[in-house]
Amino acid sequence: MTERRMKTPRIVLAPDKFKGSLTAREVADAVAAGIRRVRPEVDIRWVPVADGGDGTVDAAVSAGFDRVPVEVSGPVGDPVGASFAHDGKVAVVEAAAACGLSRLPGGRFAPLTATSLGVGELVRAALDSGCRTLVLGVGGSACTDGGAGLLAGLGAILLDAQGRPVGPGGGGLTDIAYLDLHRLDPRIREVELILASDVDNPLLGTHGAAAVFGPQKGAGAGEVAALEAGLAHWARLVAQRTGFDAADRPGAGAAGGIGFAALAVLGARRSVGIDVMLDLVGFDRALSGASLVVTGEGSLDAQTLHGKAPVGVAARAAGSGVSTIAVAGRCLLSDKQLRSAGIESAYALNDLEPDLTRCLTDAIPLLRRLGERIAHTHLPNPHTTNHRPVTA
Repeated sequence: MTERRMKTPRIVLAPDKFKGSLTAREVADAVAAGIRRVRPEVDIRWVPVADGGDGTVDAAVSAGFDRVPVEVSGPVGDPVGASFAHDGKVAVVEAAAACGLSRLPGGRFAPLTATSLGVGELVRAALDSGCRTLVLGVGGSACTDGGAGLLAGLGAILLDAQGRPVGPGGGGLTDIAYLDLHRLDPRIREVELILASDVDNPLLGTHGAAAVFGPQKGAGAGEVAALEAGLAHWARLVAQRTGFDAADRPGAGAAGGIGFAALAVLGARRSVGIDVMLDLVGFDRALSGASLVVTGEGSLDAQTLHGKAPVGVAARAAGSGVSTIAVAGRCLLSDKQLRSAGIESAYALNDLEPDLTRCLTDAIPLLRRLGERIAHTHLPNPHTTNHRPVTA
C-alpha cells in the first residue's frame, strides 16, 4: 500500500441519564446512532454511568451485573417493585429505587412521613445474595428521616418513651426515646459498605439535609424547622448509643440523612458516587486507545460542577489524556465553566429545538442529530469516507 491508513477512531460513550426523559443507555444508543450515520466504521464503547442516584442500578446492569427484583416498602409504606444489581461479589443498591421521589403515589410529597424503610429491606435482600461488597447509592430520595427507616429495615428497634413504635419519617424522630441496635442484621458488619454519594452536606445546619433538600421534597418553612429539630434529636440519640458523632461528616446529609445512618451505625465508607461507579463499570478499561469521551446529563448547570457524573467522567478521562465533550438537554454553563470542569464543549438539545417539552418527548431523534454533529466536528476525516449529510 502506498498510502498509510488512518487509525479507526475509538469513542467512549459515558453519559448519565436525562432525568425524566431517557436512561443513560438510551442516551448513549441515540448518540451512537448519530455518529454512525456519519462514520459507520468508528469503534464505539458503551459505558453508561450514574452518580449514586436514580439510574445507578441500570448503569451496573448495563456493565454486566445481574438485576434482582425485590418488593419493598415505598416511601409512604405501600409496597413497590424495586431491584438491586449484583455480580456475585458486589451488590449495588440504589436508595431511590425504594424511597425516591418518583415512588411517591401520585407525585404527592410527604416531607414529614416519607421513610427509608424500604432501603433497609433492599440492603437486606442484597445481603441475601452473598455479596462481599455492598455499594449503597444515595440521591433523589423523598424522605428526611436521618436513615432511621434504613436501620429499622435492617432490624433496629425504635420506640417512644411509652415503649411504642414511633411513626415513620422525619416527623417521628423527636418521639424516639429508645434505640436498640442489637437486632441489626449482623451480616452488615461482614461486608465492605460503600456509601456512593455526590453530595458532601452534613446532617444538620444551613447546609444540612433539612435546610438544603427539604424544600425539594415538599417541606415548607415550618416543616423544615420540624425536620431539623427531629434530625438533631436523632443525631444526639445515635451518638449516645454508639459513642460516635457523625452528624458533621461529609455526606451525612445525603438522601435525607440515610448517609448519616450508614456512616454512624453501619460503618460505611463514603466515596464520590461517580468515582465508585466508574470503577464498577470498567471505565478505565474502556478508555484504552480512545480518542474521545462523550458524557452528559439532562441539565448541565451549577450542580454539575459539584461532583456530578459528567465532571467525574471528564476528570478520569483527562487522567488518561483523552478529551471529553458533553451532550445535554440544556446547557447553562459558560464555555469557561465547561473548560474548568474538563469538558471541551457541550451540545444541547435546546440548541436544536427551543421548545423544552419537545426536547423531552423527542429526545432520541434530537440526540441522533447531536451525534452527527459530534462526528463531523470531532472525528478526523479519513482519506475516503462517504459522509451522509446532517439531517435537519
